[in-house]
Order: sequence, then structure tokens, then C-alpha cells
Amino acid sequence: MDETVAEYIRRTVLRIPRDEIKMMLQKWGFLSEAQLQTLNFHQIKDRISQEVVQLCEENSADIKQAAVLDIIYNHIYQNKRRWSVYQMKKSGEEVEYFDITDFKKKFKRRLRSALKNVTITFKEYEDDAIWIRVAWGTPYKKPNQYKPSYVVYHSQTPYVFISASVLKGNMPLLCQALIVASNYHDICEMELRSHSLNSLKDIVFKRYSQNFQTYTTKPLQGGDVVPEIEDIRIVLENRSEKERIHRVNQEVFGSGPLPKLEFAQYRLETMFKSDPKMDVLDKKEPFRCLVRFSSPHLLESLKSLAPAGMADAPLSPLLTCIPHKARNYFKIREKKGLFPESFVSP
Repeated sequence: MDETVAEYIRRTVLRIPRDEIKMMLQKWGFLSEAQLQTLNFHQIKDRISQEVVQLCEENSADIKQAAVLDIIYNHIYQNKRRWSVYQMKKSGEEVEYFDITDFKKKFKRRLRSALKNVTITFKEYEDDAIWIRVAWGTPYKKPNQYKPSYVVYHSQTPYVFISASVLKGNMPLLCQALIVASNYHDICEMELRSHSLNSLKDIVFKRYSQNFQTYTTKPLQGGDVVPEIEDIRIVLENRSEKERIHRVNQEVFGSGPLPKLEFAQYRLETMFKSDPKMDVLDKKEPFRCLVRFSSPHLLESLKSLAPAGMADAPLSPLLTCIPHKARNYFKIREKKGLFPESFVSP
């Protein structure tokens, strides 16, 4: 077994929590059950990793087997990576039968025709998700296994989730390989990003209604002091306002689960209105701007604005429709012909 493969397997094992190493090695399936029985999982991880490498040497492991173990780790700890959503579109409305073997063959052929030094690994999961791991090299260097790109493609949908490496220049190659292998024509980034892959899937697959938990009033705990009439009016007004905000938020957001979204972006175009006497603009041109939202939990932050008194209720549609705007961003670009030429299949 190559020394670089041995070192990569050792480092991958070291990333795994010790009480989960046996479970991940079983999911990997490269080592036999008898070999796993020889491992002492109660010793320090460094020693466990060395023993795993020795067993892999007996089985003549190569970089493809090591890459599968890495995919298993990233599938379980997918929130450690930052994911972006891309949407593909066919030139027509025809529905074709998806052949996974044909998809893999086309993907490899397209990518390797542009770049020889590249490692491509696939793993299929039960939810029709195909995980693709791409380790990038250069014409003169071997692939860097420590900075790969990950692609999650659901074969029955036009959506692709990509966690890219630092080599952003390889994104056009990756997008070209995807649209050719899946028989699509165009691809466009949806401007949705998050560490929570499942939340992004919930948004684009519409597996949730925009229902968020909202503020609920709690009775004040205290003594039996009777307030003055003015105080009673203030209390009633505050309670009435909180109930109104709760009711409005309930109508806008609902009470369902909240996907974790960290980044959203869309372009805004509107007409600038001013007093004709001021003569601010000589021409009636639309005002354009790029709207970006970023937060550790974006939708949760928006949900709390009205109850916290930082915004009026109901919130502006510009805020509450962020997931919907992101889903429609692809359609807007399609109408305006804004797809990058490098992403259009021949």
C-alpha cells in the first residue's frame, strides 16, 4: 500500500470519535469482521489508527477505498462542511430513465477529459442520494486528498448540493461534468448556503411549510398587589399587542419546524421614486441592488424580530419570502439568459 494512502487512512481514523470508529469501519466494509475483532477500540486513537493501517496494508487498500471511508465520515458529520445549492434545467420537458452506471461513466469521462490528475469516488445512499468526492490535482501534481469537493445529487430532482474545496477555479469543470452526466443543459447557483445539508434539502424539496414557532406570552409571576387603573390599561395594551404579534407571526410563519439557513442572497430591482420638482433622475431607470442575509441561524433570527420589538408585525415580504425567492432565482436568471457560458452543455 502506498505511503500516502496509509497516512490518509490514519488521519481519517483520527478524526472519528473513538466510540464511533468501530461503527464507521463496519459501514466501510473494507475490513472483514474477523479483522475488526483483532482491534482494541479502548486504547488511544493514535494506536487504533496504526492498527487499522496495518490491516489495510494486508488488504492492499488504495486511494479509492480510503476515499469511501472519508465519504462515510462526511456523510455522518455533514454539518462540518458548508454547502451551496445548485439547480439544473433540461432543454425540454422530457423525462428520462436515470441510469447510475451511465451517470458515473459520463461524469468521469467529462472530468478527466479536462483534468487527468483527479480522484473521483462515488457512494450511493438509500434516499436516492449519490455522494461524489472529487480530489483535485494539476497537470503536474497528484490530487490533494485533503482538500476535496463533495457533491450530493438526488437523481430524481434537478438539485445538487456542493461543498467545494478552496480551488474555486475547478467549479466550472465540476458543473460541466454534472450537467453532461445527468443529461441537463444549464446549472445555476441558488444563493442558498448552510452547514446544515438537511435544512437546505427541506427548503428546495419543499419538505416543510414555512411554519416557525413564535413568541408566546407567559403569565407574570408575583404577589397579589392590585395595580392602579392606568397600570392595568398599560398591561392590557401590552398583552393585546403581544397577542397581535403572536397571531400575525402565526399567520405568516405557522408553527412547524424551522430549517437552519445561514446565507441567502437575491437581486432586487425597483423604480426610484422622487419628487418631479427635484429632478433627481434624468432618466427613469430601475434601482438595482444585491440583498444578502447572513446569520448562524437566519430564519430563526428573522422569526424573532417582531417579538423582540426590532421590527413591525407582520414582517416585510422581502424578509419572509427568502427561501421562496431563492427557489425562484433560477427561473429569473433563465428568463434573462444569465447562465454562465462555461456552465452550458454543448
